[in-house]
Amino acid sequence: MGVPKSYGVERMAQPSNFLSDSKKRSQTTVAILVYSWKDINDLISCTKMYNVSSVPPSIIWNSPSVELKWSRPMCGHCEVKGKKCRLKNNSTEIECFNLSKNTKGITAKLVTIGSILGSFLLALAGFALYRVYSYDTIEKENQARIEKFLEDYRALKPTRYSYADVKRITNQLTEKIGQGAYGTVFKGKLSNEIHVAVKILNSSKGNGEEFINEVGTMGRIHHVNVVRLVGFCADGFRRALVYEFLPNNSLDKFISSVDSSHFLGWDKLQDIALGIAKGIEYLHQGCDQRILHFDIKPHNILLDHSFNPKISDFGLAKLCSKDQSAVSMTTARGTMGYIAPEVFSRNFGNVSSKSDVYSFGIMLLEMVGGRNNVNVTVTTNEIYFPEWIYNLLEQKEDLRVFVENNGDAKIAKILAIVGLWCIQWHPVDRPSMKVVVQMLEGEGNKLTMPPNPFASIGPTTINPGMPARRLNQELEVIPESD
Repeated sequence: MGVPKSYGVERMAQPSNFLSDSKKRSQTTVAILVYSWKDINDLISCTKMYNVSSVPPSIIWNSPSVELKWSRPMCGHCEVKGKKCRLKNNSTEIECFNLSKNTKGITAKLVTIGSILGSFLLALAGFALYRVYSYDTIEKENQARIEKFLEDYRALKPTRYSYADVKRITNQLTEKIGQGAYGTVFKGKLSNEIHVAVKILNSSKGNGEEFINEVGTMGRIHHVNVVRLVGFCADGFRRALVYEFLPNNSLDKFISSVDSSHFLGWDKLQDIALGIAKGIEYLHQGCDQRILHFDIKPHNILLDHSFNPKISDFGLAKLCSKDQSAVSMTTARGTMGYIAPEVFSRNFGNVSSKSDVYSFGIMLLEMVGGRNNVNVTVTTNEIYFPEWIYNLLEQKEDLRVFVENNGDAKIAKILAIVGLWCIQWHPVDRPSMKVVVQMLEGEGNKLTMPPNPFASIGPTTINPGMPARRLNQELEVIPESD
């Protein structure tokens, strides 16, 4: 303990005649301790090893002075053994003794628990830092990618808004009018009283590709049957698209049942079909680059105040040159029920603009039948819906849709025949959108029935009056690298 061999001397004054004089016996014995400050500090740092219960009076009173000495015990050989040392029976002999087993066990457990807990907390902190760093790095890369694209895009028309502008336009995102896989749509109003639809993109989905697709394609499109992009927002990880507002919602709200109160009438349905066809033809042939939409369906056809159709949602669109007959894709894209067979499997042919033709054909058949082709509640005893329509036409049966006169029946038949031409299994057997427009504008009696698009999947015996079964068409997915 760093104790010097001699700490000091205690001198004690004893009064005369201490034992004979009762008066003097009451006097207090005073001990005068003489130490240096260094001795005192060393003494304070000592550890008590044992107690002295009493000191014989003869030692104190028969000597003019008492000298107390402390010696440093030699504990080295005990410490080597992992033990402690002490004076044996108040003598100068040194003995070693073991620490309490309970104390050692508790200490070991505490050390073990502390080590494990410390390692876990350290690993957790490291993992958290890694995730934060990785997310921050990826997000910064995405932001840099978008900023570079917007820098090149500066010359085009749509306005760039800050996120504060978006919140102001939408009145703090209060009026929600739609929800999709990639974002939420809110109604808003610009300062000049023009209403807009603002789509707030989900930051957790994608790497900014949908944003770039939407802005990159819609910013260069100017057609009466395509939704106009008013502006966009790219404020850090917050991204939004600002479109013109169309008050009559989407087409799927008006084709769920032809005999419902929402039925628009066959003349209007034909106008809508023709407008959509013209819009898709413009995407394929009217721009500097061909735009393949890959998600044509009623939900993505919006209607203005006069029920004129406008194609929207270009998040899955792909650009290619006009002289490019096929495009390569790493994965299938689109909505189940509207995806062309070749998008799933290249055994049917190459992916091209004919893939949009297929989706358009499915949508036409839905408009005719007043039902949704994608119906998860359909039982297995029902036939594939487009095949049912084909069988009705082939056997010259009534389409059994809501018609009031021969003119309505003629329009329904035209839409059905054009739709069946568009859904031929192989892309080479489908018409281009230019031909589709001509078919819809022409006389119905000049249209011929297409080949049976379902013949390749085996013959069927169908009662046109009551669909007999549903054909399960499972297509092998063959990915193709860029």
